[in-house]
Amino acid sequence: MKIAFVGKGGSGKTTLSSLFIRHLAGTGSPVIAVDADINQHLGAALGLDEGVAGELPALGARLPLIKDYLRGSNPRIASADTMIKTTPPGEGSRLLRVRENNPVYDACARDVELDGQAVRLMVTGPFTEADLGVACYHSKTGAVELCLNHLVDGRGEYVVVDMTAGSDSFASGMFTRFDMTFLVAEPTRKGVSVYRQYKEYARDFGIDLKVVGNKVRDADDLEFLRSEVGEDLLVTVGHSDWVRAMEKGRPPRFELLEEPSKASLRALQDAADATYEVRDWERYTRQMVHFHLKNAQSWGNEKTGADLASQVDPDFVLRESVAATA
Repeated sequence: MKIAFVGKGGSGKTTLSSLFIRHLAGTGSPVIAVDADINQHLGAALGLDEGVAGELPALGARLPLIKDYLRGSNPRIASADTMIKTTPPGEGSRLLRVRENNPVYDACARDVELDGQAVRLMVTGPFTEADLGVACYHSKTGAVELCLNHLVDGRGEYVVVDMTAGSDSFASGMFTRFDMTFLVAEPTRKGVSVYRQYKEYARDFGIDLKVVGNKVRDADDLEFLRSEVGEDLLVTVGHSDWVRAMEKGRPPRFELLEEPSKASLRALQDAADATYEVRDWERYTRQMVHFHLKNAQSWGNEKTGADLASQVDPDFVLRESVAATA
């Protein structure tokens, strides 16, 4: 399943996404973790030293390699230079699979060990001094969107993406790339404001959205969230000594996480797994094409000098059974 964690800055979405990744790894499931936030903290939350986390290979810096590999022998794509973040796969494209090894993972992913289990970690890369005043951060997250467009994941496989804060996720079509979106909200007016924005923006796209109430201290906090988000509230998470130790860089073994937090993580997995039975690959592909055509018309054609609408393969539907091209 493809799963996104979103929320306002400081809501705890990176902490919750890292806990969920640890939980999934503990079940023995294959996991790809992606840090797509403008503030790169997921690696540290997974236990990496800050220096090591800062040296992870950046997806945004390896776009030529990613494009060249994914293009494959697709005759509708004249060259890798004409690919943009929304370019959809078609006949001849190379697809990514969670369990495989491939040149994209070799260049852009690193294994992180979590209590004896390994997950693949990929990061967009930091916003550098060279980017200031001349670049948009979404040009970096475009590498994540391109990979998700070409990713085929199956039952019991997980791709967990820590998204950029707030409603910036809607600056591209990437918000439609997920089977489940968990919105982390604190029990405050500001905490639920992003939920309202996300709910409104996602309404027409069939986004499966659930709220994770974080930093919930008492019954009053719980009642506030219930009154504000209604049935979208899935679970709540309160204070955790384990998390406090993790934030200090000294996490105990994950099995020592408090039981209420473990129960919440199991509920998140159950909710994500439930979406597998109703996956709609045709809608997924249709939305991919929708945003590609919008991007092509608004800036892509001019930037590449090509008619990017011609990259769309009308007979292609991304699905688990589609054969990968060598």
